[in-house]
Amino acid sequence: MSPPVAPPGWSRWLVPPAALSVHLSIGQAYAWSVFKPPLESALGLSGTQSALPFQLGIVMLGLSAAFGGTLVERNGPRWAMTVALVCFSSGFLLSALGAFLEQYWLIVLGYGFVGGIGLGIGYISPVSTLIKWFPDRPGMATGIAIMGFGGGALIASPWSAQMLESFGGDSSGIALAFLVHGLSYAVFMLLGVLLVRVPSSAPGARGTARPLTGPQVSANQAVRTPQFWCLWIVLCMNVTAGIGILEKAAPMITDFFADTSTPVSVTAAAGFVALLSAANMAGRIGWSSTSDLIGRKNIYRVYLGVGALMYALIALFGDTSKPLFVLCALVILSFYGGGFATVPAYLKDLFGTYQVGAIHGRLLTAWSTAGVLGPLIVNWIADRQEEAGRHGASLYGMSFVIMIGLLVVGFVANELVRPVDPRHHIPAQREAAHVQRQQSESA
Repeated sequence: MSPPVAPPGWSRWLVPPAALSVHLSIGQAYAWSVFKPPLESALGLSGTQSALPFQLGIVMLGLSAAFGGTLVERNGPRWAMTVALVCFSSGFLLSALGAFLEQYWLIVLGYGFVGGIGLGIGYISPVSTLIKWFPDRPGMATGIAIMGFGGGALIASPWSAQMLESFGGDSSGIALAFLVHGLSYAVFMLLGVLLVRVPSSAPGARGTARPLTGPQVSANQAVRTPQFWCLWIVLCMNVTAGIGILEKAAPMITDFFADTSTPVSVTAAAGFVALLSAANMAGRIGWSSTSDLIGRKNIYRVYLGVGALMYALIALFGDTSKPLFVLCALVILSFYGGGFATVPAYLKDLFGTYQVGAIHGRLLTAWSTAGVLGPLIVNWIADRQEEAGRHGASLYGMSFVIMIGLLVVGFVANELVRPVDPRHHIPAQREAAHVQRQQSESA
C-alpha cells in the first residue's frame, strides 16, 4: 500500500484529525481498570491476574513499535493505520469469545497479544508524518495526535461502565461489551485510514516535504548513543510512575477511602478514571506545546521532579483528603501524558527527522518495560499487603515510595542528555539521497 500523497491545496490541519481517530480508539487501553473488578468477580481472578491483558498489551505495544518502526517509515501511515485497525479490533473480538467461553487465556491472547500489536503500530503510525507536516511546531503537532491516546479512556471509561451496567458484569455481559468495542472502533479507525495523507515533494506545492536540516542520525546509529539510552530511562521511569496509578485507578481510589465516612462508589470510581484520562489528554497537548517554548530538557525536569513531589503528597496525606488525592493524581497523569507527547520532539531535536519514526518505535520498548513494572509493583505489593491483613491506603504506601525513587532516577538521566556526537551523524550525501528517494516515491 503506497503512502497517499496530498494533492495541491491540501490543508495540513486535516492530518491531526486522521491521527486522532486512531489514537482515540487505541487509547481505550487506559480504561482497562473498568473491566478489572467484573473480570475478577466473573472469572475468580486476583488483581495481579486481571492486570495481565493490559500488561501484555503494553509489552506488545513497545515490541511491535520497535520492530515495526522501519516498516511504518517505509510503507507510510495508511498501511500502518490499516494494520492497527485489523489487530486492535480483532483483539477485542477474540476477547469477547474468551469471556463468553470463560477462557481467560483467550482474553490475554486477544486483548494483550493481538490487540497490543495494534496498539504499537497505531501509536507510531502518524508520528513522522506529523513532524514532516509541522516542522515548525513538532511538539504541538505530535501532542495534538498523541493526546488522543491519553483521551481515549475519557470516552471509553464511562462508555464501558454503562455497557457493563446494561449488559451485566457476568461473563456474557463482559463478552458483549468487548464485541461492541471491537466493531465500533473498527468503524472509527477507518476514518483515519481514509483521511491521512503525506506531504507532496513537488516543488512549490503546499505541504512540500522539506530537505533535511541539522544533524541527522539513523535508527541503527541512534541506539548506539548514550542519548538514546538516557531518554529510554527517562521515558521508562516517567511511564512506570504514571501507569502504576492508571492501571489500578478505579480500585485504588475505592481502597483509599473505603474506611472513611464517604466511601467511593463504583460510578464515582469510573468518573475518576475519566478525569485521569482528561488530565492525560490535556497534558499531552499542553505540556508538549510548552516544550516548544521552554525546551525539552526543562519540561522533563518538571515531569520528573514535580511528579516525585506529587507522589510524596499522596503517600503522606492522600487518605485524609479526596481533593488532594485527586489533584495530585491528575498532575501525575498530566506529566505522564506530556512525557509521551514530548518525546518525539525530543528525539527530533537530538537525532533529526531522517528516521525519527523508527527511532521513536525503538524507544517505546521503554514503555513495554514500564507496562510490566508499574502494574506489577502496585498490584503485587497491594496483594501482599492484603494477605498480611492490611487494607485501605496502607495497601499502596510502599508502592508510592518506590515510584518516587524511580522518578529521581529519571531526573538524573535527563540531566545527562547532551547533543549527539557528530561521529553518529549520517553523511550529507546520504541525506541528499534520502530526499531524492522521497521525491521519487511521491512522484
